Amino acid sequence: MKTILAVVGDYYHPEQAIKAALEKAVATTSGRAEIQLRYTTADRLAEGLSDKPDAAILFKEDRINPQDEQVRMWMTEAAEAAIVSYVREGGGWLAWHSGLASYREDGAYVAMLRGYFKYHPDKHQIVRYEAVSAGGGPLGLAGAASAFDILDEHYFVYCDEANTNVFLRSASVDGESIAGWSHAFGQGRVLCLTPAHNPEGLLHPGMIDTLGACIVWCAGG
Repeated sequence: MKTILAVVGDYYHPEQAIKAALEKAVATTSGRAEIQLRYTTADRLAEGLSDKPDAAILFKEDRINPQDEQVRMWMTEAAEAAIVSYVREGGGWLAWHSGLASYREDGAYVAMLRGYFKYHPDKHQIVRYEAVSAGGGPLGLAGAASAFDILDEHYFVYCDEANTNVFLRSASVDGESIAGWSHAFGQGRVLCLTPAHNPEGLLHPGMIDTLGACIVWCAGG
């Protein structure tokens, strides 16, 4: 049994739809990995990582109150250090959608991810997500979608492509970007995934299949 710890939901991303997608994706992993999913909060994440789950998922941006004049952040240097240490010592980390957003670009967390969210267009458009690897879908794992189209908040990112493995790309009328990448980090595994924003996109079969494959890889398969 694999244990996965998840922190989901922020100002712009209600946790209900994220949890629904995550639980549906976990249900697809039967036969590849038996997974027990546990939720926690950002302020208790470091404590949860000390229990050494097989993987952790973050779908939450750093800003707590992005609409206020004085914006507060939750990711402290101590939290960054706990995350980086956990992964380096063998944990799996999935930075999903806003788990890539508003974190310090010169911080230890972003250095571990080897990429970060830059911007998205104001208007949602149909975005095509397509696997880079030939055959078997993203990461070469069974069950991942090779391509799918959803109405989405199209994330444009920085990715240190020379030092990671890009497995998913995105394209819309607004341009093209990298949408998924993964790499080893110490003894652990890091995977970054940019879709999706709306409930319809989160629950799209192609998204669910891809998310399930990513979860299995992060948990050590």
